[in-house]
Amino acid sequence: MAKQKGIIKLDGTIGGITFYKSQDGYLAREKGGVPAEKIANDPAFQRTRENGEEFGRAGKAGKLLRNAIRAMLQNASDSRMVSRLTQKMVEVVQADAINPRGQRNVIDGEAELLEGFDFNISGKLGTTLYAPFTGTIDRVAGTLTASIPSFVPINMLAAPGGATHFKVVSAGAEVDFENETFVMDSQATAILPWDATATTAINLANTVTANSTHPLFLALGIEFYQQVNGQMYPLKNGAFNALSLIKVDGN
Repeated sequence: MAKQKGIIKLDGTIGGITFYKSQDGYLAREKGGVPAEKIANDPAFQRTRENGEEFGRAGKAGKLLRNAIRAMLQNASDSRMVSRLTQKMVEVVQADAINPRGQRNVIDGEAELLEGFDFNISGKLGTTLYAPFTGTIDRVAGTLTASIPSFVPINMLAAPGGATHFKVVSAGAEVDFENETFVMDSQATAILPWDATATTAINLANTVTANSTHPLFLALGIEFYQQVNGQMYPLKNGAFNALSLIKVDGN
């Protein structure tokens, strides 16, 4: 893969070279590849077909999880989040020790591998919130709770320049990957000042279906605001907001 240089940027195929624009700039690559019909039918490409099926399954599962917490992702995600989550979902699928290659899936995989996933690489939870936090899942009661003891924001919260306030948010999601449905509940604190005054203890309890047999996901995040003339504005469109999966129970 080569980068295009010069004033005029090309888009299209010329002489077997394909020119295109990507997130990394204007690139060029040689046209080629194996015909789709051969990949679909040739026994030599059996592994390729199996990998493709599992990759597609992982992509669909990642999309369902994103849809479940879509309201949160609108405030905290990076441009490569989708591909990063899909890659992690592939690991979940590949951890399926029950089904043969090509038929492995998220349900029989290890959803717990998603624990610790940051949806915004520009605002990781671990480098934003230094106060200790815990995530607990009570499957019987159907509650997913994020807890943070009292802390001093200016000492325990790495706020980006311009931030004057913040809010702690959480989401609990019950995801049925087989039927492609989900149940989600979100909670949030009030908008709090980023100062030297200690907060009260924070306990955000999210409720889903009691005794669910589906994978459960608990996300915790921080959203930053700037106060201007008494009004609160999301800081830089949420570019530095953090959101991470702090607890996962794949059942």
